[in-house]
Amino acid sequence: MDFNFSEWWDTLSTIEQIYWGIAIPFTLIFLIQMVLTFIGGELDHDGSVDHDIEMDDGAGFQFFTIKNFVGFFTLFSWTGIACLDSGMSIGQTMIWSFVAGVGMMFIMAIIFYYFSKLADSGNLSVKNAIGGIGEVYLPVRAGRANIGKVSIKVQGSLRELDAITDDTDDLATGSVITVIDITNNDTLIVTKSK
Repeated sequence: MDFNFSEWWDTLSTIEQIYWGIAIPFTLIFLIQMVLTFIGGELDHDGSVDHDIEMDDGAGFQFFTIKNFVGFFTLFSWTGIACLDSGMSIGQTMIWSFVAGVGMMFIMAIIFYYFSKLADSGNLSVKNAIGGIGEVYLPVRAGRANIGKVSIKVQGSLRELDAITDDTDDLATGSVITVIDITNNDTLIVTKSK
């Protein structure tokens, strides 16, 4: 069986040619876009080098995006082709195509909204160390006499953080400690574990 594109194209009505003309390129773009999204081939970075400014990694629910428009035209065109093949009128086909396209935009917006919620900024929140148990790395003198260092697991990774103590005895290197609070400048307040 030999397929001849020109003959096939000529047998289509004008509205079918329009739908197929939309379906083919947008389906290819849609497939490429989905593959790149799921393997991490897209860049979601502003390219800014100013570290004094906090960048937002998303604006929440985004309905009008390039991805959503590609999804709209992909489903719009395939729904139109299916409706025309089933014998629906052009008016019904246009309505169902539009509804399907808008539905696809909502579905994609919701999916990518929840995907963005899965992202981890990687920023350390020192408050998560409260209640944690660690080990003194650099001695911590009693009565907040100096700032020492402790090794403690915070947010799944081992960190070396500044620490002070209100204890009456110094905390020597290797002592096991518990974090009881933090200061305004993110220094841990620790006590010897019992």
